[in-house]
Amino acid sequence: MTLNPVKMFWRILRWTVILFFASSVVMTIVYRWMPVPFTPLMVIRCLQHIGSGEAPRLKHKWVPLSEISPSLPRAVMSSEDQRFLNHNGFDTKAIGYALRQRLNGEQGGGGSTISQQTAKNVFLWPTSSWVRKGFEVYFTVLIELLWSKERIMEVYLNSIEMGDGIYGAEAVAQENFHCSASELTRKNCAMIAASLPAPLRFNSAKPTSYMRGRQRWILHQMKHIKPWKKEESKTQRIK
Repeated sequence: MTLNPVKMFWRILRWTVILFFASSVVMTIVYRWMPVPFTPLMVIRCLQHIGSGEAPRLKHKWVPLSEISPSLPRAVMSSEDQRFLNHNGFDTKAIGYALRQRLNGEQGGGGSTISQQTAKNVFLWPTSSWVRKGFEVYFTVLIELLWSKERIMEVYLNSIEMGDGIYGAEAVAQENFHCSASELTRKNCAMIAASLPAPLRFNSAKPTSYMRGRQRWILHQMKHIKPWKKEESKTQRIK
């Protein structure tokens, strides 16, 4: 007895969809507690190095959020997503502003939140497309449902690209500032955040005048961002 090709196609498609959703939920739950060992971008960058005849460069060391300077979450929120603690993964105001800029032919940010960037960094590929954007929305909803804001920030600060072959707060602290992530100063953190829009173009160890100007702006914005919990408790103990 031969199976109808159409029925076979839909059966395979159905099980593929079920397997995708089941595996993505399981993976998201696992990463709620376990460190993310590598990201698709890390693999892609290493392959690009090899393709160019170079040795792969990969500096990455996972550290818990408690071992990262509390100024770094405030710096990246100031630079990338000032409403991070208040939205559910999507900043409608930032998205609307970015759309208006594009409609007016202006160049501006994409309106992606830290949650969206984390979903993209951990689960997806970097090339922009409507398909990838759709998956990004899906994974953003998943991590917002299954992770705390602290966990999203912890994964973000450990997985984001911060230089050529440099990923995460501990790696950039050691490589560019010769200290641990917990020892980063407010100015160091603001400079790291200033490089994030284009970490391969902007080197936080060799800042340009543009980066120094952006660093000053971020330092000013940090005054208006709610202190991170670790920093808040430290202030309360001093009082």
